[in-house]
Amino acid sequence: MPELPEVEVVRRGLERWVAGRTVAEVEVLHPRAVRRHVAGGADFAARLAGQRFGVARRRGKYLWLPLAEGDASVLGHLGMSGQLLVQPEDTADEKHLRIRVRFDDAAGTELRFVDQRTFGGLSLHDTAPDSTDGLPDVIAHIARDPLDPEFDDEAFQRALRLRRTTVKRALLDQSLISGVGNIYADEALWRSRLHYDRPTATMTRPRSAELLGHVRDVMNAALAAGGTSFDALYVNVNGESGYFDRSLDAYGREGEPCHRCGTPMRRRPWMNRSSYFCPRCQRPPRAGA
Repeated sequence: MPELPEVEVVRRGLERWVAGRTVAEVEVLHPRAVRRHVAGGADFAARLAGQRFGVARRRGKYLWLPLAEGDASVLGHLGMSGQLLVQPEDTADEKHLRIRVRFDDAAGTELRFVDQRTFGGLSLHDTAPDSTDGLPDVIAHIARDPLDPEFDDEAFQRALRLRRTTVKRALLDQSLISGVGNIYADEALWRSRLHYDRPTATMTRPRSAELLGHVRDVMNAALAAGGTSFDALYVNVNGESGYFDRSLDAYGREGEPCHRCGTPMRRRPWMNRSSYFCPRCQRPPRAGA
């Protein structure tokens, strides 16, 4: 699933190619792509026609396009395989094209939502009460992400110790810190020399601050590389893949030497996912710790 860096790359593409454009027509080609829009595909298309998009915004793994009129936004979630592509109008339809948005200008491009596995989708939502950044109400519970200028480091560090859980579970808790998924959690933990099962109650303030710094560093590095692409399912709005996978230190490197000490990296099943770690640099917590 795309994490913060991949979604931010898409958001930047939408900001460049879609912001300020007025919708002429919307085609919903698969009902699952608008299943979170409870009024259905016809209502989604009708309410978007004639609307002008504002600048795309993001919180964690969610992005949205504010509408110039009214207090609502188009919320997008990419799921496992969703793609928001800006394509020339005469480009052949993608096999898994789910939604097409045509514009009323002469730019010659349209916005397409493509989703092979149909876990993602688009939907219209009202703005959350008291929101200063147009946050859709359905994601008001999502915490700010570590690249957000208003992210509160002190509050995160206090909450981390109070969670009474393990450190990787905490990193993936979107109500505590958003945008961090399996890949970048493993990368930040490797950089911090922390085992994924380290109890959060044992995290001192300096260790928490160090971990947060590594989360930011790895995400910024991934952003500079266009995100992480292991297959053709994640691409930016122009259909290009990211290449941060070439710089990964932990994720996906089972059996390969640790870039720090040379010990073969290990993989362990974890919450229907996998955790990758160095058994020497990231020693598991002692029993009862």
